[in-house]
Amino acid sequence: MLAPQRRRAHPCDMIGVDWGTTSLRAYRLGPGGTVTDRLDRPGGILTVPAGGFPAALRDAVGPWLAAGETRVLLCGMVGSRQGWVEAPYLRCPAGPAEIAGATVPVPFDGAEVRLVPGLTTEDRDGIPDVMRGEETKLVALATTLDDALACLPGTHSKWARLEADRVVGFTTHMTGEAFAALSQHTILARTSTEGPHLAEPFARGVARARQSGGLLHHLFGARTLHLMGRLEQAETRSFLSGLLIGHEVAAALAETPVTQVELVGAVGLAALYAEALRLSGVAVRSHDPDLVAAGLHHIGRSLGWT
Repeated sequence: MLAPQRRRAHPCDMIGVDWGTTSLRAYRLGPGGTVTDRLDRPGGILTVPAGGFPAALRDAVGPWLAAGETRVLLCGMVGSRQGWVEAPYLRCPAGPAEIAGATVPVPFDGAEVRLVPGLTTEDRDGIPDVMRGEETKLVALATTLDDALACLPGTHSKWARLEADRVVGFTTHMTGEAFAALSQHTILARTSTEGPHLAEPFARGVARARQSGGLLHHLFGARTLHLMGRLEQAETRSFLSGLLIGHEVAAALAETPVTQVELVGAVGLAALYAEALRLSGVAVRSHDPDLVAAGLHHIGRSLGWT
């Protein structure tokens, strides 16, 4: 006689987890990718002791597992060398099917757990680039758009080319990290003050990025403009922000000329990029910044989980 199957108290298709360096977000996904429950908490991979990932995952999503969920898909830095198990980078082009085929199983009592790989590509000069975690958002975008250029602003901003439901290539720009370093730890810190974003000096910075001389020369100009009374101390940070984002936008558009960019990011930072793009003559279409759940659902569907 066949043993009766265990019934789930609240049937869902899978659990999706975005586990980064500093935090963990988890989603309980039902039919069609519907998010039926979610949690957002600290406890990134750097807080997990050696061998502690199974316990940390159970601590986070234990109630869902107890309710009968048996499939967990993890993305983000949890699949890096500093994470649970390294999931090797998958070379572009890649879509849900290719990513699903490259997921890495990890041992876990009571559930099937798999890690999503990061993506890698090379620029036209053969220099490698990588991403880990952003691929889930891009998969969600690619499955709903025709050919497009997507921008995911952040500490390390990503610009990705999407074609036929796949990520075909991307570039990374260290704009956010460079802004933090330059505004706090260089001579520019002496001529700037913390304060609200100012639209006019930001626009001046974006315009300056389109002029000759290059970024390194333009950076010193932020100091000399202040010395000559042409840039107020309260304006310097906004000018620097516009200058750096402007250079990033110019480089990305030179690589992939388009008339519209698909923008996905935190509201405040995305607004700066949207303004820089519009000042550069490019239309912007903004998307929900929380696309990870949709991307994990698409990958899970390719695994046969949904």
